[in-house]
Amino acid sequence: MENTGAAFLRLVGIMDELREKCPWDKKQTIHTLRTLTIEETYELADAIISEDWPNLKEELGDILLHIVFYARIATEQEKFTLEEVLHSICDKLIVRHPHIYPPVTADGSLLPVVSDEDVKKNWETIKMKQGKKSVLGGVPGSLPAVVKATRIQEKSAQVGFEWDNREDVWKKVEEEIGELKEAIAEQDQNHIEEEFGDVMFSLINYARFLQVDAEIALEKVNRKFIQRFTQMESAATEQGNSLAQMSLQEMDELWNHIKKENSNR
Repeated sequence: MENTGAAFLRLVGIMDELREKCPWDKKQTIHTLRTLTIEETYELADAIISEDWPNLKEELGDILLHIVFYARIATEQEKFTLEEVLHSICDKLIVRHPHIYPPVTADGSLLPVVSDEDVKKNWETIKMKQGKKSVLGGVPGSLPAVVKATRIQEKSAQVGFEWDNREDVWKKVEEEIGELKEAIAEQDQNHIEEEFGDVMFSLINYARFLQVDAEIALEKVNRKFIQRFTQMESAATEQGNSLAQMSLQEMDELWNHIKKENSNR
């Protein structure tokens, strides 16, 4: 722990020096850093999905740098300090984990903790007592739609708004698909869009019941498609051809050949 503290203070010291001496670092504001932080977060997400541990270590460092950078700017503007940031998250964790850090007076509204789901439910109960008006209030508006849908469903489930079993969820998926087909038959584009969204929302809900992260599952499919498609392009080039010159049937045959090769590896 002592070594970790020393390493963290080394980063803080370097950030202070850069802010005072580097022309680029001196120019940055919380607004100019925002886009860079989003980019770094996605790079971290890529490393996680790939289980690229060396890159994960590097990206975590980049994120940590951004946190220190924002705190330095806030200190300059006399808004808050890095120390306050650290104490704030420590205090929040203690308050929201009463099963680990019991409060002085027992709170009878909290569940006895026997599972990770109980922890989540207590977390939401405590946040509501701290003045939060809606359990959905903490879902960032700028989240990607699939991630946002998952978080909305998880949070509403923590107060009991949840299906009993995955069979019921699948029935809902089928119901929404039926409504989408009706909208398509009506040729009402706005209605089609709405019903298509309902189908996606229901499928994301079903993914939760299968214990599948819908965002990760979709990203893995994206990567698999890119890999196979680029293999198709390479195979066509080796044959002295290009995909643009091939028929759909020829491309489909090539796709299935590559798919079979990859599954045999």
